[in-house]
Amino acid sequence: MSKIKKDIQSKSLTQIAWKRLKKNKLSLFGLFIIFCAVTVALLGPIARPDGTPKSNDQILEITTKAPGFTVEILKVKKNQKEIEVGFWDYVSIGVDNDFSTVPIYDYSFEGYNLVVEKYTGSSVNNGQIVRYNLAEIVYSLDHNEVTEANGFLDFYTLDGGKQHVAIDKLISIIKEDYIISKQFYLGTDKYGRDLLSRLMAGTWISLFVGFISVFISLVIGISFGALAGYYRGWIDDLVMWFINVVWSIPTLLLVIAITMALGKGTWQVFIAVGLTMWVEVARVVRGQMLSLREKEFVEAGRALGFTNSRIIFKHIIPNVLGPVIVISAINFAAAILIEAGLSFLGIGAQPPQATWGKIIAEHKGYIITGKAYLAVLPGFAIILMVLAFVLVGNGIRDSLDSKAVDDIPGV
Repeated sequence: MSKIKKDIQSKSLTQIAWKRLKKNKLSLFGLFIIFCAVTVALLGPIARPDGTPKSNDQILEITTKAPGFTVEILKVKKNQKEIEVGFWDYVSIGVDNDFSTVPIYDYSFEGYNLVVEKYTGSSVNNGQIVRYNLAEIVYSLDHNEVTEANGFLDFYTLDGGKQHVAIDKLISIIKEDYIISKQFYLGTDKYGRDLLSRLMAGTWISLFVGFISVFISLVIGISFGALAGYYRGWIDDLVMWFINVVWSIPTLLLVIAITMALGKGTWQVFIAVGLTMWVEVARVVRGQMLSLREKEFVEAGRALGFTNSRIIFKHIIPNVLGPVIVISAINFAAAILIEAGLSFLGIGAQPPQATWGKIIAEHKGYIITGKAYLAVLPGFAIILMVLAFVLVGNGIRDSLDSKAVDDIPGV
C-alpha cells in the first residue's frame, strides 16, 4: 500500500509539469539567465567592480575607453571623518569612496612627496605634473601642515591626533595599497564610469520593475476578474466596461500619463507600469471563472454552505493560477521593455540611477561611431532578459498543457 501511495504522490500534477519543463532546453536557458540576473541584483554593490552608490564613480580623464582598458589609479584620502555604514546600506546602496581617484601615467618619489604625471589618454601623454605629500595620500589630515625630520613625518589627522610616521613606511603603504592597476572589462562610458558596473546596477531596476508591476497587476487583475466572472450581471458589465476603456488606451501613453501624475522616479515607474498591466490578467481570470463556476465542485461548495469568498479564493482561483502564471511571465518581459522605453525618454528612473534604457539614451550618438558597443551592450541586456522571460513563459504554458499526454501514468 505504501508503495502505491508513493507512486501516486510521485506523479502529482506539479511534478509532471516540472518534469516537462526540465525537458525544454530553451526554458532552462531562460531560467539560467534569470537566476544569474537575480543573483547580480541581490548581491548589489558587493558583486560590482564599482561598489559606490549607483556605480556613479566618475573619472573624467578616462571617458569612453574600449573594453579591457587598464590604467594606474592613485587613491588620495579625502579630508573627512570616517562615516560608519551599516551592513544593509553596504549591501543595498553601496558606499561612497573615502578617497579621490586620480588616473596617472607615471610617478616617482622625491623626499616626502609623490610626483605624478596625470593620465590624459593621448598618444603622447604630456599630462599635468602634480606633487602629493605622502601623508595626505594615506591619512585624512586635520590641516596640511606636515613637518619632516630624520626620515619621519609629523602631522595631525582628523581622528587620530598627532602622528609620527616613517617616510619609508608611507612609501611602502602607497606602493602596495594606494597605487593600483584598474581594468575596465567593458570599458567606460562618456562620464568615465565603469560600464560593466552600470549594466549590473541596471539589472536591479529591470527586475524590480517586473516584480512590483506584476504583483500590482495580479492583485488588481485577479480581484476584478474574479468578481466579474463569479457574480456576472451588472458587476460583470461594469468591470468589462472599465477593462475595455483601459484596453483602448495605448499602453505606453497610459504609462506616461500615470508617471506624469505621480512624478518622475523609480517607484513611480513601478506603480505606473503595474497599473497598466492588470487588464490582461483580469480578462483571463474572468474567462476561467465563468467556466469553473458551473463545475460540480463549486455546486458542492454552495451546497455545504461555503461563503462566496471561500469558494472564490480557496476553490476556484487555485484552479486558474496556471494561465495566470503564464501571462505573468509575459507581462514581466513587457514591464522590462516599458521601463527601458520610459528611461530612454527620460521620464523613468532619474540620473544617476543606472538603467539600461538611460544608458542607451546617453550613448545613442555613438552608434554611428566606432564605439557603438556603448549603446549596443545595454540593448543586448534588454533583449536577453526579455527573451529569458518569454522562453520561461512558453515553457510553463507547454508544461501545464492538460492536452499533453506524455509522462501521465497509464497513458
